Amino acid sequence: MTSETDHHSRAAVALNYDGDKAPTITATGTHELAEEIIRIAREHNVPLYENAELASILARLSLNEEIPDSLYRVIAEILAFAFHIRGLTPDDRKPGAPDASADQ
Repeated sequence: MTSETDHHSRAAVALNYDGDKAPTITATGTHELAEEIIRIAREHNVPLYENAELASILARLSLNEEIPDSLYRVIAEILAFAFHIRGLTPDDRKPGAPDASADQ
């Protein structure tokens, strides 16, 4: 998740989803740290989604904290889209699943 405020500062939040439990916060940052999070995500072909309000809410959570129940639906929709554009399903991320990236 990324966002820009009125002062042109950027915030970024990284999530991890293992397919078994709720997504967790793996990184948050503003300014230069946000830019580094975004750079690393792009370097690893991680899809980015920009939403200032959602990034602000997620940035209030602690590292390794699961997203709250109230955000399950919106995060699920974002993850579903991210999986779709990469030609994956959530089941592809579970241990023992075939590696879909080998086909690309």
